[in-house]
Amino acid sequence: MELDDAYANGPHIPGGDGFAAIWAAKAAAFRAAVQGTLNQPYGDRPREVFDLFAPEGAAQGTVVFVHGGYWRSTDKDLWTHLAAGPLARGWRVAMVDYDLCPDVTIPQITQQIAAAVGVIAARYPGPLRLTGHSAGGHLVARMLDPDIAGQWLTRVAGVVPISPLADLEPFLRTSMNADFGLDQATARAESPIHQPVPSVPVTVWVGGAERPAFLDEARWLGAAWGCEVVVRPGRHHFDIIAGLEEAGSDLTAAVVGQRGR
Repeated sequence: MELDDAYANGPHIPGGDGFAAIWAAKAAAFRAAVQGTLNQPYGDRPREVFDLFAPEGAAQGTVVFVHGGYWRSTDKDLWTHLAAGPLARGWRVAMVDYDLCPDVTIPQITQQIAAAVGVIAARYPGPLRLTGHSAGGHLVARMLDPDIAGQWLTRVAGVVPISPLADLEPFLRTSMNADFGLDQATARAESPIHQPVPSVPVTVWVGGAERPAFLDEARWLGAAWGCEVVVRPGRHHFDIIAGLEEAGSDLTAAVVGQRGR
């Protein structure tokens, strides 16, 4: 359909087909080396689970990471290595899973993430910092809608949507909508750009070498919310998240609300 290529990433990234295998190997190695509490339930469905990794000693708070995959692919086990940076900075990291389209709708996934954050907030003290990539960036941005969030919203100290999908109306013109089942009203209701401007600090992160549509989506959110948009030169959709593997990266610093080393 009209906008399929605009939102296609892999075909436009050199070696794009190989990134999933690289991430899977890194994630498995991280889980083998770092003890975590895996597959903690936040609901009754098999994918309503999260993994929790905690630093030695008292944690400064909890970073919640929500993976991408266009709401219809991947799971938390592909991204575990991205906990490394915040963990090394003294933060717990919760890696959240959720059901996928077309088995559920995007509004249902939004509610799942809200439920997950609620369980995590009830179980672990301290401030919450939310981050997610691509569709995960959309989902953490949705958590700032007062109609979605619970009382835990007062504990959210910052949000970093990475390459977020902030306006879902363009997806009405993609073949992916066969899985999403969006109509005009639902696409608008699920678009963070139409939410109330949050009082929580937000920094949008995006790669300078991403598809123009993703640069647009990031800038639309920045304009709608009046928040900072960081464009990292040379980074594409698959390596923009790599900074989360490193304690000293600017991205990790932004996520945990501290200055880079």
